[in-house]
Order: sequence, then C-alpha cells, then structure tokens
Amino acid sequence: MVLIRHAITTPGAGDPAGMRLDDCTTQRNLTDEGRAHARRIGEEWRKRGIPVDRVLSSPWCRCLETARLAFGKAEVSEPLGNLFGRRENEERQVRDLRALVGKHAGKGNLVLVTHGSTIAALTGVSPATGEMVILAKGAVAGRLVPP
Repeated sequence: MVLIRHAITTPGAGDPAGMRLDDCTTQRNLTDEGRAHARRIGEEWRKRGIPVDRVLSSPWCRCLETARLAFGKAEVSEPLGNLFGRRENEERQVRDLRALVGKHAGKGNLVLVTHGSTIAALTGVSPATGEMVILAKGAVAGRLVPP
C-alpha cells in the first residue's frame, strides 16, 4: 500500500477562503510543473512494472488530478480528505483510513493520493510534495521521493 502526497501546487498552505470541493477554481491546484511531476510518478511506476490494483484519492482537485495524471484513474475516498485546518476531523478520518488500509486484499498496490497533513496524521511522517510513504501491515515500511 502506498500513500502519495499530491504533486506540486500553487504556493500557499491550505485553501483560499470560500474553497468548495465542487469547484476546482476555488482551490489550490497543480501547476504545470505539478502536472509534469504527477506524470513522472506514473511513468516511474510503469517503467518498473509496479502493479496497481486501485487508486483512491482525496476529493480535493489537486489530489484527483495527481492520481489521474499518474495512474489514469481515481476513485474519490472521503477519508483521504485534507486535514490541514480541519483537525476536528482527524480522529474519525484516521480511524476510517485504518479500516480502509486493513480491508485491502487486491493483487496489486492500493494507491492512496492525499495531503501531507492526512499522511502525517495516519503515519507520523510529514512527506514532501509527491513523496510516497509505503505501508506494510499498517506500519511505515519506507519512503520514496520521485524524480
């Protein structure tokens, strides 16, 4: 199982006031560099023949775009939502993420594209943009920074 922090976005932290999940124009989004970054992530996976079973993504546009550019697909998963500035959701989301991680029984990797704050809440690791945190049996087994 692999957690990936979304690719490079416009500068800032969190989202602008008035952000809406149903309107990408109100969010911080990937830059052109971020789109290229997401494509490189997918290219590296394909080049190495790493199997992908499912790709789940935070409902935020930057995560969905990262997942789709890297892997060509993404299913929205609410527990992967951004916890930055939303710590009141942390206990529930971490519980839901642990359940999600525990249920995976596919033949390939379960890829979870999310936010640094969400990965940190689940694993204690604060990843760089595009960094991958590998989980095995619910514990951090490694970290990879894409080219």
